Amino acid sequence: MPDFDMKIKEESDVIVVTTNGYLNNYGGEQVASVCLQKISEGKRKFLVNVENTAMVNSIGVSIIIEVIEELQGTGGKIAFCHTAPIVEKTFNIMGVSKYAKIYATEEDGIAELSL
Repeated sequence: MPDFDMKIKEESDVIVVTTNGYLNNYGGEQVASVCLQKISEGKRKFLVNVENTAMVNSIGVSIIIEVIEELQGTGGKIAFCHTAPIVEKTFNIMGVSKYAKIYATEEDGIAELSL
């Protein structure tokens, strides 16, 4: 079994997904599965805390982009927080940061997404 897990909680009207481990194809699929399920339940605001994710690969990012596309069709938002410099660089290269804000802390992300 891959070295990846996550926790999900709801703060205000924001779904917070905290990842732990390498966000590759397996991790990306896990995050996407939860987000798509929550979207089908009417949730529109997501914050992915990647504090415990030191590496993200292009496959993991491409799966996250599918969630971004789904949210764009529903007027939803996704954001990230606690990104390591290499993760933020990957998001910039892959274009994720054009469609998803990056916050320094989970609290900052929740506060702004809750508006």
